[in-house]
Amino acid sequence: MDTRTARSKDGTSIAYTVTGEGPVLVLVDAAGHFRRLSSFDGLSTQLADRFRVVQYDRRGRGASTDFSGTDRTPDAVVQREVDDLAAVAAANGGSAYVHGFSSGALLALHASVRGLAIARMTVLEPPIDSSAQRGPSDTQRAFTHELTRLVDSGDREATLGFYLTAIGVPDDVVDRMRSTDSWSLMRSVSHTLVYDSLISEATSLKMLASVTTPTLVLDSAGSTDDLTGMAATVARHIPGSSHLSLPGEWHGVADEHLAAALKTFFLHS
Repeated sequence: MDTRTARSKDGTSIAYTVTGEGPVLVLVDAAGHFRRLSSFDGLSTQLADRFRVVQYDRRGRGASTDFSGTDRTPDAVVQREVDDLAAVAAANGGSAYVHGFSSGALLALHASVRGLAIARMTVLEPPIDSSAQRGPSDTQRAFTHELTRLVDSGDREATLGFYLTAIGVPDDVVDRMRSTDSWSLMRSVSHTLVYDSLISEATSLKMLASVTTPTLVLDSAGSTDDLTGMAATVARHIPGSSHLSLPGEWHGVADEHLAAALKTFFLHS
């Protein structure tokens, strides 16, 4: 597949690839992931028979250029990443279906609130601090502060380890990852983990009430209670949303089950 580019509002170049034909479906990846290390490779294959599936490198990752400007407030970071998603959608015809995973799901929710033309949206296990009624908790701010300190120190290994452990990835999973190619790829984009933390800071339960896009909130039956509980909380706070648990592992659903759920929601609901 050839890499294409879309130009975001601030001039950032966003790289993407297209698979299949049909209604446009943009996939928004999680923190630390991009097209060379995507959660969506198998899923896009499963969806390509019914959709024009668009996978893109969020800014600062892979072949996309990095953050432009010095304003790193939560609002500014969210707006720039929403602009990136808008640019990718515009390059593929405008209105699109959107599926977001984990912190990518938070970005999708913000895009809806900020008026992006999303026909329907699915979000898999969006991580949200249930205490964040109106704004970021002290815990989230402290997390961003420490993550920023580590990024500024240039220690990508420590940055990635801190991030994964702090968000609740089990220790045995982190230990297994350290000796894999996935670890080195995630380490290469570890500076962008601050962006995801700032997006989390900008997310609140109050914000969810402003989501107007028809939304299906998904979780994995194999996930821990904190993740499934967050999905349930998000579903309760988005007006008119649906909630569905699918067979899966910790923080992940098998491609065939996820693809079937997305096809049903986007094409047959």
